Amino acid sequence: MNLNISNLAKDMLNAAKPILNDYWKEVKPYVEKESKAFAQNLAMIAKLKLQGKITREEALIHIQIQRNSYRAVLTAVEGLGILMVEKALNAAIGAIRNAVNTAIGWSLL
Repeated sequence: MNLNISNLAKDMLNAAKPILNDYWKEVKPYVEKESKAFAQNLAMIAKLKLQGKITREEALIHIQIQRNSYRAVLTAVEGLGILMVEKALNAAIGAIRNAVNTAIGWSLL
């Protein structure tokens, strides 16, 4: 159940880029940071599940917090609207959904 943080973050970044293309120079550092944080959180959830220290419900709360962080950071960038941010976030999560859900064994994303 090992999740590769770098690969997950890269896949998220690549999925969000086309949506944010017009603002990419400005938002790239933020998307990189948030994608990496999201992937690290998923790896932590996987580890905690393996250790029997987290429930699916607790994991879903962690995911929601990370989603909110991603949204908040990107909506603070001038010119980005909530719909564009939401599309980018959904694309980023969609790019890793199957791999993460399979690795963890729960439908989290």
